[in-house]
Amino acid sequence: MQFTKMQGCGNDYIYVDCFRQPMPHDPPALSRAISDRHFGVGGDGLILICPSDKADARMRMYNADGSESEMCGNGIRCVAKFVYDRGLVRKSPLTIETGRGVLTLEVEVSGGTVRQVRVDMGEPILQAESIPTTLGGTPPLEAALDLGDQTLRVTCVSMGNPHCVAFVDEITDGHVLGLGRRIERHAAFPRRVNAEFVRVNRPDDVTMRVWERGSGETLACGTGACAVAVAGHLTGRTQRRITVHLLGGDLQLDWSEVDNRVYMTGPAVEVFRGEWPA
Repeated sequence: MQFTKMQGCGNDYIYVDCFRQPMPHDPPALSRAISDRHFGVGGDGLILICPSDKADARMRMYNADGSESEMCGNGIRCVAKFVYDRGLVRKSPLTIETGRGVLTLEVEVSGGTVRQVRVDMGEPILQAESIPTTLGGTPPLEAALDLGDQTLRVTCVSMGNPHCVAFVDEITDGHVLGLGRRIERHAAFPRRVNAEFVRVNRPDDVTMRVWERGSGETLACGTGACAVAVAGHLTGRTQRRITVHLLGGDLQLDWSEVDNRVYMTGPAVEVFRGEWPA
């Protein structure tokens, strides 16, 4: 099986072209094996690039633990680069089908290859039951999340996948590695959740670390950055247009007043290609 390793702000996945080769017979098992950083290729998960009857291509995304997720913001930028650079779809904008629906992406090309992608991530989902979470509010704003030994104030948003955002004075390993794994599987989140910890530097500039559902801490999370932009504005901390600094790089976010949609701009990079034994 041919594969391509790609990353967006250090959020790295193994990509498989299912236009030109068969769909893997057991994607969850493949994701667990190929994502292993010691015994596999190494990555935050597996992304299959498939034909679609409603868009230019379809993205199916599996976390490192084999669970399938609805959406990945950094991953979809790399899908756009893959389909454009490989000649599957040579246009801009292009459309990608995801578990969130069909998204539109504009590619920035230099020297014949995609360097950066702007993604229309759609409108944020703010209804608690649709996020989903049992915390109260539409959306839950600064809601009290009982962690047993402490209570954390959180704001919850979905970008097609669920996010729990906590604003803190300083982001520590205790937050991300300690509380993050507990928040992911908290009873308040019936489909588990991604946990973001955020320091506001200025109204247009924040720093973020993330514990991703099914993968643990990653260097970046595109949908998480979108959720942070929404949560920051809803709680009065940030403007609608912000820069988000992640461990793997920066993303530009714009929650538009005109159409209520979140636009994310960031890099897409091919790392290497290889062959995985069947």
